Amino acid sequence: MKNFKRTKFACFSAYFTMSSVFCLPPLLFVTFRNTFGISYTLLGTLILVNFCTQLAVDLFFTAFSHKLNHNVIVKTMPLVTTLGLLLYALIPTFFPNIAYLGLLIGTVIFSVSAGLSEVLLSPTIAALPSDNPQRDMSTLHSLYAFGVFFVATVSTGFLKIFGTENWMWLVILFALLPIVAAVLFAISPMPEMSADHSAIKEGRSRTNTTGIILCVACIFFGACAENAMSNWISSFMENSLKIDKALGDILGLALFAILLGLVRILYAKFGKNIFKTLLIGMIGATCCYLVVGLFTNTIPVFIACVLTGAFTAMLWPGTLIMMEEKMPKLGVSAYALMAAGGDLGASIAPQLLGIVTDTVSTSSLGITIATKLSLTAEQIGLKAGMLVTAIFPLLGAIVVIIAMRYFKKQDAKNNLLND
Repeated sequence: MKNFKRTKFACFSAYFTMSSVFCLPPLLFVTFRNTFGISYTLLGTLILVNFCTQLAVDLFFTAFSHKLNHNVIVKTMPLVTTLGLLLYALIPTFFPNIAYLGLLIGTVIFSVSAGLSEVLLSPTIAALPSDNPQRDMSTLHSLYAFGVFFVATVSTGFLKIFGTENWMWLVILFALLPIVAAVLFAISPMPEMSADHSAIKEGRSRTNTTGIILCVACIFFGACAENAMSNWISSFMENSLKIDKALGDILGLALFAILLGLVRILYAKFGKNIFKTLLIGMIGATCCYLVVGLFTNTIPVFIACVLTGAFTAMLWPGTLIMMEEKMPKLGVSAYALMAAGGDLGASIAPQLLGIVTDTVSTSSLGITIATKLSLTAEQIGLKAGMLVTAIFPLLGAIVVIIAMRYFKKQDAKNNLLND
């Protein structure tokens, strides 16, 4: 019998290092803005490109997963991450006149790997023999959060010691980390995964189709709530709260990531009611965004930014758990479809926040409000962006309530049929 412990560790390592793809670029946004003169809208576009690329990968797998060799892709995707991060660092360094193009090319390449990771690592973990598959799934996603903490603290220390002008060496450092995951995958056995269209075949029934739609909607709004804050918290701390970048990254993004990971670990150990967890998360995230957008006092705004990590922690993995509980054995294509919903949300919300920030900060109304509140136009723009983002977890709470009622009815019907 094969021993899959090393395989599980390889998945955990890949998910941990994948955090650099999501976390590192936003930490450098202010540096890019000051060094290359890139606007908030274009910086937000990098996030949009990141997740839209992942979305394209998700949709491709939804349609063609049965024709692809999943094990080969899993083993090579960390090396794609390394290539993307290297181009991300080197093109702007050696060709500063096309810096944004270099950032764009690097983003597309490492986003392909990130998309593959989201589609394949979760079903790989689910396919491994386990006494507690929910714990393994929650642990996998918690490692992403702890990876964000690692990237935030290392980046803060590096930039503080060596200066923001040496940002490219930081990116190169993180580009080397995925090689560890590639080596682990190369020496690990891989499980058999369902590569057919079982999710689509079973989804032909009205029951499964409705259930999948609700799950995709839930993960969409959950991804909006999590990624809008995780992508902009560093810039918000520095430019809106006027907190030193090093202090803001450590106390802001790092604490956000710690809470994100701790809640996932706690759910893996003690969690039972995923519907209640999702509903509390959506409502709590809504309140946090409202506080960030409406309050001017630094302390409550700072606390709300950080607490968003706790409330959004289970929104993505929790939706996967909900799908597995209510519609088990759906196959890789279902995970790809869920990843597509999550990546769509993770692309739209940060981009919208950037657009709102630029629009409000340059408008006469925004400047007038900023003057009355003794804030800068940039500060009021960032607050407006956060305020608009509150609509996503609010709509997510409504979807969770609908899903709770729907699956409760389906369970009742199934019980009657079994009786």
